[in-house]
Amino acid sequence: MRCVLPCHCQRTDYRLTAFSTPYQALCERTALLLQVAFDRPEHLALLPQMKAFADIIEIGTPLLKRLGLSAITTARELCPDVMVLADTKTVDGGQFEADMVFGAGAAFMTVLSCASSATHETVGRRAAAFGATVIVDTITESGKAELLPLNAVFPESFGYVAVHSPTDARLAGNASTSHIDAVKKMHDRGFLVSLAGGIGPDTLEAVIAVEPEILVVGSAITESANPKEIARWIRDRLPNPGRGWPWDRR
Repeated sequence: MRCVLPCHCQRTDYRLTAFSTPYQALCERTALLLQVAFDRPEHLALLPQMKAFADIIEIGTPLLKRLGLSAITTARELCPDVMVLADTKTVDGGQFEADMVFGAGAAFMTVLSCASSATHETVGRRAAAFGATVIVDTITESGKAELLPLNAVFPESFGYVAVHSPTDARLAGNASTSHIDAVKKMHDRGFLVSLAGGIGPDTLEAVIAVEPEILVVGSAITESANPKEIARWIRDRLPNPGRGWPWDRR
């Protein structure tokens, strides 16, 4: 099974099938995207500083629950040239959640890999209707590649698999880098990967080495003494930075 191209990229009909472009050939035109995650209301004040460095602004799950759709619209107003991701972690009620966040201006939403195929399909249909992209999140097993069945099939608007180390596990002292190690396993299966969890200056070299398509950085930027400089430092070290690939609209 291979995941499919983000829906803004030119393609033929990949509906619920593996895409026909070999992974290596796809990567030749794929740039590394920097996603900056905002989890607290006070982080929104950093938005103007991030628009020069971020390809994707993430409205994190805690922030989305705290402020609702206004967090998405605020990000769109302050950073109109940056795509917004709503980290909904949808597991059911896919149509309602997709319509809400895409209607508010999000270009991405997340759906848990353990959600039913019916949820995956309905979210995929709504994403296609809005011209948006879905990321399937494997957070329930700290990014273990085997969490996704070998015969896993996703709708055409599912663009990436998120290999995601849980925050609570890290706060409890789990310093495992299994999510970083899992990127190659996902690539070997043909998936494009969004990598998240504990990423910052100390882990950046190891993360870049496994070549994810999206690099997600949260507290290393938002909780630092100088968020703008940390964002610049990370951005300057990314090979082939994306600046919005592959989207042709803002």
